[in-house]
Amino acid sequence: MEKKLAEMTLEELWQLFPITLTPHQACWAQWYREEAAALGPLLPLCTLHHIGSTAVPGIWAKPIIDILAVAPRQIGLPPLRDALTAQGWLCMNQAPARVSLNKGYTPQGFAQRVFHLHLRLEGDWDELLFRDYLLAHPDTAKEYERLKLSLWKPYEHDRDGYTNAKSPFVGRVMALAKAAR
Repeated sequence: MEKKLAEMTLEELWQLFPITLTPHQACWAQWYREEAAALGPLLPLCTLHHIGSTAVPGIWAKPIIDILAVAPRQIGLPPLRDALTAQGWLCMNQAPARVSLNKGYTPQGFAQRVFHLHLRLEGDWDELLFRDYLLAHPDTAKEYERLKLSLWKPYEHDRDGYTNAKSPFVGRVMALAKAAR
């Protein structure tokens, strides 16, 4: 009998879902638009944005579409999380002001299309600043790509290590993005 994702250890999940980078794919923008259209009825008062490296043309990225859903503060995140999990999204982690959900993770590995949905309250949109800075500064985007490519194989089965190794770069770019606005 096959183990359910919720029953797997972090190490088992990292083996099943390794970090993979690919050249930018033109289809990623369309995948975002299609998923955003499907999310619209579930998140009617949210503003949706394509974020992450798949939203930056010309750089290598994990083939996972990151979507930021910005919710009005008066709604809160729990009802949105509940509506999404009822439709098959997996809640990966949550805090009072942030919820992360995934779609496209199966006990056999990645589905053809994989999505990460970041639920945030209004005003919490650093991911947009980061994306917009990379779009406006292609040299910085290429520097980010080089960093990710250098980290790919050493951290292929360690998502936390991969993210932590990128953090100083992301922090530097975020400081520049905030200073520029």
